[in-house]
Amino acid sequence: MQLNTVIFDMDGLLIDSEPLWKEAAEALFLRYGKQLTAEEYLTTTGLRTKEFLEHWFSYFNLPEKDIANAETIIVNEVIRLVQQKGRPMPGVEYIFNFFRERNFKIGLASSSPIELIDLVVELLGIKNHLQAISSAAGLAYGKPHPEVYLICAGKLNAMPSTCVCFEDSFNGMVAAKAAKMKCVVVPSLHDSKKPGWAAADLKISTLTNFNELLLNGI
Repeated sequence: MQLNTVIFDMDGLLIDSEPLWKEAAEALFLRYGKQLTAEEYLTTTGLRTKEFLEHWFSYFNLPEKDIANAETIIVNEVIRLVQQKGRPMPGVEYIFNFFRERNFKIGLASSSPIELIDLVVELLGIKNHLQAISSAAGLAYGKPHPEVYLICAGKLNAMPSTCVCFEDSFNGMVAAKAAKMKCVVVPSLHDSKKPGWAAADLKISTLTNFNELLLNGI
């Protein structure tokens, strides 16, 4: 079936916020005298904040009762950091123009809470380009579960088989493929050699590398 819909992830794909999430998480865990390695942090990239915290609080044997407050602290800090130094990833304007010129329906499906999504959408100036936004924050399951992508497709009146998703995280890629959608991954440079990316339909180094030939080939 011909592709006619594109759904974008947000953090690390459209805005360079992954280092900001990492900064906020590191500050939080330092309160408990704990520290994540870069490799450990990457394993939970793409998860919702709650699931990220549940995983690492269990790993470090930290009090489960603190998780809700820790989630609020991290989200508020990320919002502050994005306002202060959030920057678009290379190719954001290009990729939106690319799909607008081809009359694709355009959506955004993120693990982030809606208040952060709204902030980023405003910062990037893409509000008028989006026909649907879906946040996994209030859903029963987050990525790598496909629910957030399926909800976004539903809002766009799109069949999953007509959708192509853009992701930067392994958990996000799994969610897109579980939704039976095509998936283009744009991993960070230090994460690009992961063998698991082979499950994607296409891997590119930057959004600006995407073109008509690649679209027709997926």
